[in-house]
Amino acid sequence: MNIHGAVFLVVTVLCGTLSVLLAVGLIRLWDGRRAGRGRPASADALEGRIQPTVFLFRDERVVDATPPARTLLERIGGSGDDWPRLMKWIGPRFPDVLDRMPQLARIGRIELTGEQGHGSAALRLVAEDLGDQLWRLTITDPAAEHSGIVVDAMSLQAMEEELHLLRGALDQTPMLVWRLDAEDRVTWANAAYLRRAEARSEGALGWPLPRLLDAPKSVPGAGTATRRAALEDHGIVSWYDCHSHRMGDEVMMFALPADAAVRAERSLREFVQTLTKTFADLPIGLAIFDQQRNLQLFNPALIDLTGLPTGFLTARPTLFDFLDQLREQRMVPEPKDYRSWRHHMASLENAAATGHHVETWSLPGGQTYRVTGRPHPDGAVAFLFENITSEMSLTRKFRAELLLGAHVLDGLEDALAVFAGTGQLVLSNNAYRLLWGTPPGNLADIIAGWEGVTAVGPGFAALRDALLDAHDAAPVSGAMAGPKGQLLGWTVTPLSGGRKMLRFRAASVQPFTSTHAMVAAEHDDTMPQIRAMPNVIGAD
Repeated sequence: MNIHGAVFLVVTVLCGTLSVLLAVGLIRLWDGRRAGRGRPASADALEGRIQPTVFLFRDERVVDATPPARTLLERIGGSGDDWPRLMKWIGPRFPDVLDRMPQLARIGRIELTGEQGHGSAALRLVAEDLGDQLWRLTITDPAAEHSGIVVDAMSLQAMEEELHLLRGALDQTPMLVWRLDAEDRVTWANAAYLRRAEARSEGALGWPLPRLLDAPKSVPGAGTATRRAALEDHGIVSWYDCHSHRMGDEVMMFALPADAAVRAERSLREFVQTLTKTFADLPIGLAIFDQQRNLQLFNPALIDLTGLPTGFLTARPTLFDFLDQLREQRMVPEPKDYRSWRHHMASLENAAATGHHVETWSLPGGQTYRVTGRPHPDGAVAFLFENITSEMSLTRKFRAELLLGAHVLDGLEDALAVFAGTGQLVLSNNAYRLLWGTPPGNLADIIAGWEGVTAVGPGFAALRDALLDAHDAAPVSGAMAGPKGQLLGWTVTPLSGGRKMLRFRAASVQPFTSTHAMVAAEHDDTMPQIRAMPNVIGAD
């Protein structure tokens, strides 16, 4: 083989070798790119699925956390720092965590096993002190490790526990809860609804469930509708306040027991009817105004006394409209001017609202009304109108008769005084006041006053005994010296009710000094005028 053939052979071998190497390199590069495109995606997904729940805390605040940890913290909810929020979830599951966590800075690592949860096996908590005030908390579910579970076990457990709590709450609530579909069929109900349905059903319950109440229909966009409905079961009627809330094409229904409210309303209605019948028979006009001073209640006597139209009163006028209408009907005292009358009516309203207030209205027609204002609860006020014309006429007549009797007594020459059984002075006439002056209020002071201005002798002592003796049933007479030395004859006459009337009458012989009285007491033949007086007891 010549030189050229050898060179050609070498070149051919090198080119083939290079071609093989290039092909192998291209194949490997192609496989590497394919592996590079597929492996990171699956690895990342797998890592995200099995990533642990880890928190990194500094001063009770999360400085870093894995995605499952952040998801768990968001589901816990609440406000405040991150550490107390997490402890509210960890505490019920790890009973010793609150006692052990203060020891973490000293021992460096704490590992706890929790109690059995509702949706998964027992949890494991690992707390580590990393220094620089950093704490790392790792929560794992041993049952989920290496099991191929592709969901967050902590979030799943939190959702399962929340679902368990909500189901238990709805089953324990006394209200009826059910759901209706677009065709008004019951597609779901709580335990209380099922119990009532089973009690009414003679056999086993079918599906869909029977409708117990005709609840209100919730109109889209109108919010919640409310209606009261009755449910009869074996002759017993139960009342419910039904509320409906639309959720898309379905409607959630809530029926709250309202038996107590119905009984209270019925009792209140019967009580109001009883009061209405009672007020209807009262001769006193009644008008009750609420806190805004609108008429809320009145009785027929108010119409009879005021003459106001029934239509006006049933329109619930205000207090001042009511008083203005009374003024137009000439059923109020005639005022000097409208401004002063309005001021007086405002004062009447304020006085009635703050306490018991009574006024007497003398009407232009000659009638007399007593107007009483009383405050009521919640700022309401009640006015009572009473016709006291006959009472006032009787009072005026009685006062006139008393005045006439007083004038008659003052016209008598004899001095008269009447004492009550307790010794109080009831009345005295003008002659008595001229003789003895203005008398004190009781008998003891009056006798003491007599002793200071007249001589005390047998006649005075007899008068004192006659006034103080409560057992005298017959009139007693006598004589004594007067305040100016004159001779006075006296008579004490018992009256009804233990009262006594005292009468002084001046003798015809005057003056009669105390010296003469002493001589007359010793020599009766020197005082023929005393012997001439009948029924005389003693002489001063």
